[in-house]
Amino acid sequence: MRAIVIHGKQDVREDEVATPVPGPDQVRVRMAYAGICGSDLHYYFEGANGAFVVREPLVPGHEVSGTVDLDPAGTYPPGTPVTVHPATFGRCEPGLEAHRHLWPDGAYLGSASTWPHTQGGMSEFLLVARDAIRVLPATLPLRRAALAEPLAVVLHAIAIAGGVAGKKVLVSGSGPIGLLAAAAALAHGAAEVVSTDMLAGPLRRAAALGVHRTVQVGQVGADELPTDYFDVALECSGAAPAINAAIAAVRRAGILTQVGMLGAGTHPIALAPLISKEIQLRGSFRFNDEIDEAVRLLDQLPWIEQVITHEVPAASATEAFATAKDSDRSGKVVVALWQPAVTA
Repeated sequence: MRAIVIHGKQDVREDEVATPVPGPDQVRVRMAYAGICGSDLHYYFEGANGAFVVREPLVPGHEVSGTVDLDPAGTYPPGTPVTVHPATFGRCEPGLEAHRHLWPDGAYLGSASTWPHTQGGMSEFLLVARDAIRVLPATLPLRRAALAEPLAVVLHAIAIAGGVAGKKVLVSGSGPIGLLAAAAALAHGAAEVVSTDMLAGPLRRAAALGVHRTVQVGQVGADELPTDYFDVALECSGAAPAINAAIAAVRRAGILTQVGMLGAGTHPIALAPLISKEIQLRGSFRFNDEIDEAVRLLDQLPWIEQVITHEVPAASATEAFATAKDSDRSGKVVVALWQPAVTA
């Protein structure tokens, strides 16, 4: 089978690899779409995602959709449309029983955090554990379903924040995760959603989703965020200045949920106002089972698909990564994987 394989820094190739054979507790999925995530960009452009270095050829991709190709148990007929929960959960520790995504020794599709690496879904076929399969509604297109994993990430962040219904919500950063966070906040009944970014392109996309206001930060003469105003901030940029701005913008006793991943090391975060205002700073990492809600929302709210701005064929993987890196030009970029020709 064909696969998109990262061999090192800025070295991505279309390779021929062995077609996997499913075991009794596995399902083979013919892949249709894979979204490009920030971690995929790091693996391609830098050869590493933080401390996780590409040490062997790595197939990226954990935001995926496709159709069942072979299920040895016969539970899922061939052609069944599915998405995939990309996590393999590790070992439970006391106090973490309800937080599988935080169990140590877990794995994630398309990740160099394990050895051997956990191969991802930018390939013709992918072996999936049976309990990771999520059957899609017949009304949900595979292209839109590729958003299920990143949408689950922001749904988890909203849950960490204690919900957003009836609240004034700041979404800091309007890349793909920020756009989905804004969409999810609107879908969950936020009273007001304000999106920020340094670039005009992401803010145009946020406005198209229907947010109440956008603020281009870092521009001379630009509107400023109100201070002590928001009930909840969903910080999606992972940039220290944006975190400080969110702390200033959140009201006393408000909640700041950190969704965007910061780089390793220390960062200049202004904690004094966080303390004096008793703002709760809450970390949010991946998700547990919110992918099921994500599938339902994507089916019910087709307009969320506009977060996808580019669809690039697998044969143009280099172009896909370059497009996804240009955050002013692109929102979510999905790779259309190899599909068999349709015969009359």
